[in-house]
Amino acid sequence: MIFAAGMGTRLKPLTDVIPKALVPVGDKPLLQIVLERLLDAGIHDVVVNVHHKAGQICNYLRLLETYYDVRISISDESERLLETGGGIRKAHDLFDAEAPILIHNVDILSNVDLGAFYDNIGDADAMLLVSERKTKRYLLFDEDMNLVGWTNIETGEVKSPYPEIAALSGDKESVQSKFAFSPSGSLPREGGGRGLAFSGIHAFSPRLFADMEQWPEKFPIIDFYLNRCAERKIKGYLKSDLQLLDVGKLDTLDNAFEFLKTIN
Repeated sequence: MIFAAGMGTRLKPLTDVIPKALVPVGDKPLLQIVLERLLDAGIHDVVVNVHHKAGQICNYLRLLETYYDVRISISDESERLLETGGGIRKAHDLFDAEAPILIHNVDILSNVDLGAFYDNIGDADAMLLVSERKTKRYLLFDEDMNLVGWTNIETGEVKSPYPEIAALSGDKESVQSKFAFSPSGSLPREGGGRGLAFSGIHAFSPRLFADMEQWPEKFPIIDFYLNRCAERKIKGYLKSDLQLLDVGKLDTLDNAFEFLKTIN
């Protein structure tokens, strides 16, 4: 599934005219670049959600279907943008009920081998691609790379279904004594874990749809993962040499074409 429903407000004034998914990087729009990477990974059934300027995206997708060996289904969120969790659930009936779903933000460019990532989900209920990239907000993992929480290292806020981790909220020193946020090569502290940055790429087992039944129509997928990680097997997949560009602002768009050259 490609998340292409965003408003693209950080890319204004471009997105006053075209949706973020069709913003060009070199001679191709973001949507086509991500689709080609999925095809390279052997994925030929793709769901795309749409909202802002949905008609333009739908027309372009139909054009792409004539050029590529791909079947594209559209999940229409024109009436209401449902965020990442609600967007996945709305598209429920468009997925193979037996196969994990690879989910990719349309504005993410990276050097990830998506086929290898997808093949590693194994028996996990979800797998999140993470790295040691510096950020303010980290996902927290135990020594076995099981998701156990989230933190904002500037404020010390912590979210976790585990009471002993949730109790650290607001105490930045305690959070940093339990979880390692060091750069490449760092290992979890004894009895602790690691704080790692989420990439916007993840794999989702259809088994999780049953857990979404009582959730509101609109919700973020990370909130869902954090809520369920004590009961479900939600794993991190660390790529220590990750090169990633979030093409969310005009200044990153200027660098995106050169970035593509380095990862291809």
